[in-house]
Amino acid sequence: MKNFTADEVLKIAKRHNNNKRAYLLVNPLQGKHLAVSPTAALEMMKTLGDKVALKYPAAKLVIGFAETATAIGAMVAASLENCIYIQTTRENFGGNFIEFLEEHSHAPQQKLYAGNLADWINATETIIFVDDELSTGKTLRNMIRQLKNIYPNLNGRKLVAASIINRLTAENEKLLELDGITCEFLVKLREENFDVSNFETAAPKILNSEKISLEKISFSNVNFKFNPRFGVNIHEYIKTLEKLGGEVANLIQDKKSILVLGTEESMLPAILTGKILENGGAKVFTHSTTRSPIGVCSQKNYPITEGYQLKSFYDSARTTFIYNLQYYDAVFVISDAANFQIGAVKNLVAALNIHGCEKIIFVGGKNV
Repeated sequence: MKNFTADEVLKIAKRHNNNKRAYLLVNPLQGKHLAVSPTAALEMMKTLGDKVALKYPAAKLVIGFAETATAIGAMVAASLENCIYIQTTRENFGGNFIEFLEEHSHAPQQKLYAGNLADWINATETIIFVDDELSTGKTLRNMIRQLKNIYPNLNGRKLVAASIINRLTAENEKLLELDGITCEFLVKLREENFDVSNFETAAPKILNSEKISLEKISFSNVNFKFNPRFGVNIHEYIKTLEKLGGEVANLIQDKKSILVLGTEESMLPAILTGKILENGGAKVFTHSTTRSPIGVCSQKNYPITEGYQLKSFYDSARTTFIYNLQYYDAVFVISDAANFQIGAVKNLVAALNIHGCEKIIFVGGKNV
């Protein structure tokens, strides 16, 4: 099992217009804000999953936190047998959802689907909660206390907080222990407020994409059979995504460099598709759009050197972002949005065109 270091999984950026927390931890291996090899991203995620599975092999329920830990949570679940995976969401769906707050976030409201949660809790002795980084544990403690009020039998379950980075102080670790929560992680850091005051950052650029033509852009409709926001059998879910990756690989031939982009909470389809393309011999990178507004800066050692504001694929009234684009021979955009928003498509095409990317294929919802 590989040992990861802080240098491998941690870069510090400055949040744009966030008074709750000035800094943002950017993981270059996560496939979110920065482009990475799909193989490298999955190796990190699988390492956490294998560590969890070794200690808690009987766990049958994994809950991943949106948006940055959705793929990590899924790959942790994939290391377990007969496991249900569900991710929290900030999207609006009909049904029975439990709402809670991630207090320091730019988008603090999160929801967890409760339709089958009681049955899933009853079917497991251990529940794994997965996030990319654990700083104070306050969000997790609040969530679990809320869940215990609704599902008293949680008090008899093992509760595990799994993360790539753990920055808990001894005091915060004790608070988690008092709520019955133990921690697993890949990298341990001391909890601190990183100083980003020396970075002179600018807002991500706004693009005028009204005149962008979509005549040369390709669209491939995909019916996403499973939605992890409502809970999925993880191995069935991954099989469908691997099949999707194979279908995407057939759409393009003889391309030297390929970017596979996910959208917001939907990261895993892009990462797994990218892995299949990579296995076929292409040079592949993956990352995704995000709700996180990050300051852009050209200073040395700063991770976010370019950024664009985009309309969301899921909600035309919402602003999302893409960072550090570059030239690729071909770009696949894979999204589980029910209908691609025309403004989002044009925004993203405009940003990619700036970097010379002209072969762009959108895979997912209905054609715009």
